[in-house]
Amino acid sequence: MLSNLQSAASPPGGAFCFRKKKAKTDASFVAYLAGRLARQQNSPPRQGRAVVGICTGNLKDFAAQRLCCFFCGQLAGSSAAQKPIFAPMDRQSLITAIFQKKTFLCVGLDAEPAQLPQPLRGQPDAVFEFNRRIIDATRDLCVAYKPNVAFYEARGAEGWRDLERTVQYIGAEHFIIADAKRGDIGNTSRLYAEAFFQHLSCDAVTVAPYMGADSVMPFLAFEGKWAIVLALTSNAGSADFQQRRLVLTGASLWERVLEQAQHWGTPQNLMFVVGATHPQALARARAIAPEHFFLVPGIGAQGGQLEAVCRHGLTPEVGLLVNASRSILYASAGEDFASAARAEAQRLQREMAHWLETLTG
Repeated sequence: MLSNLQSAASPPGGAFCFRKKKAKTDASFVAYLAGRLARQQNSPPRQGRAVVGICTGNLKDFAAQRLCCFFCGQLAGSSAAQKPIFAPMDRQSLITAIFQKKTFLCVGLDAEPAQLPQPLRGQPDAVFEFNRRIIDATRDLCVAYKPNVAFYEARGAEGWRDLERTVQYIGAEHFIIADAKRGDIGNTSRLYAEAFFQHLSCDAVTVAPYMGADSVMPFLAFEGKWAIVLALTSNAGSADFQQRRLVLTGASLWERVLEQAQHWGTPQNLMFVVGATHPQALARARAIAPEHFFLVPGIGAQGGQLEAVCRHGLTPEVGLLVNASRSILYASAGEDFASAARAEAQRLQREMAHWLETLTG
């Protein structure tokens, strides 16, 4: 199909990818694909073929692998190619990105039309434009983005399109979390997973474990993807159930969730939500799950302190993705909202860089 590409053997279902020949460097190969995409003329869609971007081949750089997947999908010309198609981000790749960028910041993309900066309100594609400018301002300061799905679903088809465009715009170099908090079982749970892993190509989905293993295992069945299980959340209502003591053991319910859920997955595909507003509990959570990554909300607007989170939650392999949403998104309501967002993200990144230095000596 392409002179500088080799077509890999197709797995069942007609999926395919491309592998580069050894002669090309990672950078030149990705540049070549980008050039081909830019020059490509219209061609009929490939009916019934799924574009799967697992462009491992000889690409050593992980970002190059994920970009390769995206460009190969676009070059294939199918309708599915309009969606972001990236290689999964595994644990080691995430850890590597954290140390390279000196940050474990996750930026929450929870844009609400009524709270957008004044210059964007009432403008066409206001939410996507807001997200685009926030992403551009923070790309080099974070390793993950977390769109809260409810903020998009509430606006119907238009909101879902904004979510699709946002995920695609984030691109290949960041860990993408669909903050959906799904919690059903069986086929319903599997279809939720398909929506976020196959349709949107997100790396992870937040999952509520109240219905037990049946509500989490379908997400873990997708190779290279992650389930992020709610354990101890940052809201005041976590006291209603999560912090209640069990009669038989005296442990809190959230502790039982951490203990039991580790049997469902591994540190390679399972994270836990532990809120920054419970710093002492974070130490207990780390003792129960020493190897798993924690997604930590509650920094900034909810009052959580990054220093306490790092002191109690860091591991030799970091083990933390610390999320900040409102404190970054709404750092300013004026024309300077993107630069203000960058300044807040940069403040957090600098503090995170300090803590990462303590791990590397």
